[in-house]
Amino acid sequence: MNAKRRARTRRPVSGVMKGIRRHTTKTALATTPTNEGGMSPHAETKPRPKKREPTVRSITGRRLWLFRCAAVTIGPVVLLLLLELSLRVVGYGYSPAAIVKCQVNGNDAWCDNIQFGWRFFPRRIAREFVPFAFPAVKPENGYRIFVLGASAVKGEPDSTYSFGRILRTMLREAYPETDFEVTIAAMPAINSHVVVEIAKDCAKHQPDLFIVYLGNNEVTGPHGAGTVFAPPFRHITLIRAAVALKTTRLGQMAAHVLERVGDGRNESRAWHGLEMFLRRQIPVTDKRLQTVYEHFDANLRKIADVAARNGSKLILCTVGSNLKDCPPFASLHEPQLQEDEKKRWNDLYESGIACESADDYANAITHYLAASEIDSRYADLQFRLGRCYWTLADYDKARERYIRAREVDTLRFRADARINEVIRDCARSRAGRGVYLVDAAKTFEQNSPHETPGEELFYEHVHMNFTGNYLLARALAEKVHDVLPRWIKRQRKDEHPALSETECARRLAYTEWARYNNAYKILNFYIKEPPFTNQLYHKEQVKEMDTKLMELQARLTPQALKDTAVLFQHLLQKDPSDIWLRWKYAELLSVHLNDEEAAAEQCRMAQKLLPCSYRSHLLLALSLERRNRWSEAEEHLLKVVQLKPASAEAHYHLGLIYQAQARIEDSIECFSRAIHLQPNNPKAYMNLAVLLSRRGETDTAIEVLREGTQSVPNDPVLHFNLGVLLARRQRTAEAITEFRTALRIDPNSSTIRDMLESTLSQRN
Repeated sequence: MNAKRRARTRRPVSGVMKGIRRHTTKTALATTPTNEGGMSPHAETKPRPKKREPTVRSITGRRLWLFRCAAVTIGPVVLLLLLELSLRVVGYGYSPAAIVKCQVNGNDAWCDNIQFGWRFFPRRIAREFVPFAFPAVKPENGYRIFVLGASAVKGEPDSTYSFGRILRTMLREAYPETDFEVTIAAMPAINSHVVVEIAKDCAKHQPDLFIVYLGNNEVTGPHGAGTVFAPPFRHITLIRAAVALKTTRLGQMAAHVLERVGDGRNESRAWHGLEMFLRRQIPVTDKRLQTVYEHFDANLRKIADVAARNGSKLILCTVGSNLKDCPPFASLHEPQLQEDEKKRWNDLYESGIACESADDYANAITHYLAASEIDSRYADLQFRLGRCYWTLADYDKARERYIRAREVDTLRFRADARINEVIRDCARSRAGRGVYLVDAAKTFEQNSPHETPGEELFYEHVHMNFTGNYLLARALAEKVHDVLPRWIKRQRKDEHPALSETECARRLAYTEWARYNNAYKILNFYIKEPPFTNQLYHKEQVKEMDTKLMELQARLTPQALKDTAVLFQHLLQKDPSDIWLRWKYAELLSVHLNDEEAAAEQCRMAQKLLPCSYRSHLLLALSLERRNRWSEAEEHLLKVVQLKPASAEAHYHLGLIYQAQARIEDSIECFSRAIHLQPNNPKAYMNLAVLLSRRGETDTAIEVLREGTQSVPNDPVLHFNLGVLLARRQRTAEAITEFRTALRIDPNSSTIRDMLESTLSQRN
């Protein structure tokens, strides 16, 4: 009964539910555990819990932005890292370090990196270090000094006689038991942005002392306000970031691509010295100068921090310049000057010049002072006033005007007064913390007539002659004595005065031959080139220097040259490791004594002492070339190209060797490469044109010479030979133009004059 009642009261089940129940029952049967004898028919099954769908939480707010930032940054960063790693794996790029490993006579050593300058200059015109090398293991009795700076530290025009080398001579004489290593880590055209990086690398090699002579290139050097190299930035952080970027292979690749894109710019195609900056004038009122001073101060303090972290001492030097005998390079009027004011100024200025030319210096001063009341920022005016006052023996006023002329010179190749104040302030603020000052500017003033430095100490604007270098070295030697540790001071010889200038000159073989060589270089590679040609009284200066050069040449008798050779032999016996003396001795033997075998031997010995430098290979190759030993010369020139791929000189001489061997295609390729690397080499154009002309490619030869006249417009040989080829092509009018140009440049050439007259007669 109860069972029937239960059956009657059961609720009807829909079809869907029946299916679900049927499915559930089957599942339960399949998963219900059985007894030992099999499945229990009365086992109850529990309903399976309903599966819950996972909850999806959306990213909102700050997390969303963090996710987006990560997606935007992490991916590109990973990609860049992979690219950087790939470039390193395939060997792309160069070492950004200033100092790299090398081997000297089988021993580990460190030497200069010839590619370091690529970080700051276009590769084709990159500057390079004075070659150096020092042992990886510092001697127990060693004292390691790094001298940092630009061309004045390098010792321009000849590094053999730099103040660093004179200082080394003085220290070794005073402390014979101490092994003083004086490494001159200097490079032309650089400024403090570059020297900071050099100091960082030098600090890795156990320095005891840094000496910094720096400041002339702060405006024109890389990242300076008037530079033609690495671009300037307002914030020094951006400059340091740009410098750091080139330590990566990606940064080097990007820089190289940008160089190739801008390869057509004349300023980056070839090195033209100071002439490159003619369009980069910076007036004294330019606000960018304040940025230059701030950057210079920050970099000096950074160098001081580098030295302090390493426990090294630091000597900062103020910078001297030629006041009396170096007129300004460029002058600009005040931009606010009205036309009527400019006319009155010009009238007064011309009147002053007329009086000065007539030796009426008092009236010249009157006119110049009146002009100065209208516009006192014109540099040439201030220099003329200084010259007139000097002639009248009013030296204090002359000095004041000479200084003013330097300060308002708009081509800022000389450190101004503010630069030296920055140096003094930095040394003063770090006094007692391992930073010392040598006031070189004052030293030069105290040793100059009426405290006005001139040609007595300087070759031209900032490069010191031997006397100037000696004075600075002597001041530094005194300061170095103060900072030396006690264990070295106890080794000092009896208190004798420092070596005299004469004795230092003898120990570095600074003879009449060296004086002549330096005078020749300064006159022909500096004074006769722009912007020196734009200076006041330039013709008088050239005439005076020509006279001095002839006097020096007259002293180079055969006996004087032989005596110089004997001196070199004596010095090298005392110090066989002096690479610079070996190079100079090789030059003397080759050029003047015609002893190529002995010259080659000196080059080979220098090569062993400094294998990382291309210079020994180049000198040896030139010596072998002069003896027609083509294969050996080629071998060394190829080594030069390996060490310095951008050596235009090596490619040019390879072209000459291949030309002598009738390897015309190789010769053409080398001359073309030399022109590409150094577009201002007239001989490369001439040799290439000759080869092309002999092959019957006269039109191509004409184009080569025309390109040469554009790159070297003042070379009469290029114009003359271009005229010859044009005449051969019956292009008479053009040929006459080239002959006339050549004759204007070289009016004393009878060959050019005869060719011009002959061509004119044929046309008529």
